[in-house]
Amino acid sequence: MADEIADFTGEQLERYARHIILPDVGGVGQTALMRAAVLVVGAGGLGTPIIQYLAAAGVGRLVVIDDDAVDLSNLQRQVIHATPDVGRNKAENAATAVARLNPDVTVEAHAERLTAANVDALVAGCDVVLDGTDNFATRYLLNDACWLAGVPLVSAALLRFEGQLFVSSGASQPCYRCLFPEAPKAGTIPSCSEAGVFGALAGVMGALQATEALKILLGRGTPMAGRFLLYDALSARFTEITAMRTPACPLCGDAPTIRDLSIHG
Repeated sequence: MADEIADFTGEQLERYARHIILPDVGGVGQTALMRAAVLVVGAGGLGTPIIQYLAAAGVGRLVVIDDDAVDLSNLQRQVIHATPDVGRNKAENAATAVARLNPDVTVEAHAERLTAANVDALVAGCDVVLDGTDNFATRYLLNDACWLAGVPLVSAALLRFEGQLFVSSGASQPCYRCLFPEAPKAGTIPSCSEAGVFGALAGVMGALQATEALKILLGRGTPMAGRFLLYDALSARFTEITAMRTPACPLCGDAPTIRDLSIHG
């Protein structure tokens, strides 16, 4: 143990003490977290707990991208932001919050929308990507970019009182397209602004995403890859569905047709 923590400062030993004494983390695991880089797409309902828990855990570099500004209606669930922050870019505001929480963590804030033109550069050099977005176009773009780059993707979604969680880790595991080959037609699924979302649900699902990311970074436990998790907040019930790789999947199937991101424009 002494060798594992020899390079930690006294403040770091105190800050990460509850990790360091865990047999499956320890000094080696905490060092791995401090050297890790994670891309968080979206600094809203899901991104809020993701960013806070990864920063608190000491993940060394967080890349956060979001082109949206803080709105008063966000504050019911996006708890990294506060009333005085209304009007400020969410990614930049999250960086400010992380600086207060943990000075060990570097945040690279991008006040722009994720696109096919910038996604490869953002994914490159990151160990895990977390999808905190609320639209299908970005979800499929991230799925394809991460699969092609060989970077694990932790994705979640929210609506009303229900949440979903899925991890795509490459290799022989299914990707998001295996579960949902095509995005639903426009107008068939309402957005949170149209149907509402239970505020604390965002905290539950975002914390689950952060947990999966930390497990992947530490190489511990069994990630959610190959399983699709549903959470019903009203019944306090988790339902797990086995997710199978689809041989006909255009991205990860036996004869893939998606070999780059050109289909995303």
